[in-house]
Amino acid sequence: MRIGAHVDPTDPLAEAAARDAEAVQFFLSDPQGWKAPKPREDAERLRAADVDLYVHAPYVINVATLNNRIRIPSRKLLVNHAAAAAAVGARGLIVHGGHVNAGDDLASGFDNWRKTFAYAAESGGFPLPVLIENTAGGDNACARRLDALARLWDALGDYEVGFCLDTCHAHAGGEELLGLVDRVKAITGRIDLIHANNSKGAFNSGQDRHDNLDGGTIDPELVVAVIRAAGAPVIVETPGGVEGQAADIAFLRRQLGTGASAA
Repeated sequence: MRIGAHVDPTDPLAEAAARDAEAVQFFLSDPQGWKAPKPREDAERLRAADVDLYVHAPYVINVATLNNRIRIPSRKLLVNHAAAAAAVGARGLIVHGGHVNAGDDLASGFDNWRKTFAYAAESGGFPLPVLIENTAGGDNACARRLDALARLWDALGDYEVGFCLDTCHAHAGGEELLGLVDRVKAITGRIDLIHANNSKGAFNSGQDRHDNLDGGTIDPELVVAVIRAAGAPVIVETPGGVEGQAADIAFLRRQLGTGASAA
């Protein structure tokens, strides 16, 4: 089981070493911007590294929305990021599930996700796994509640799609962590990555506010139980920089009985 952290993108491998991490996640461009990622000069070094790489797509991407001025650029940006992530040897591209606006039909949001994968298929499909991540807030979200997630997976049935489970988002989104892995897998058939985060926000608060594993409103043992049940790689997206994230990684290794060289 590989454990790592979300890090600054300038030198991800140095960030991994500083945290004794076996995996890293990073952005390839401004997470709040619409610019396509540029080729990285260190792409060959990243591809050759003995560190598992994951890329997080920009937060602005929302392929579910009925707003053409957001949905269409979102599709293009997602395809651009998939190509750029594959170029550095990433194992997956994580993207939030998105939402529709108040008053819009959520069914249209699910169909827009289907159209996104159809759009990518026109140019040969995504070159690496796209991992849709559950989100914490919003009454019109495509991947906050498991009933919505089931409808999303039904819409994407013709395509290969992965899933990233965020423990903070699940807790704040109103889904109990106890037994969550089984309930998710009954829908998706898979969990490709765990975002292991505690939550500053209370259960069902809708607040996307991460905390270190020994803080927040989630019993850390529940986070560990989710990881153990999923058996998937782990990324902590917790505060505190190198020190805070290294402590979270070390905590997980102790609880899971894994070492820094565990595969």
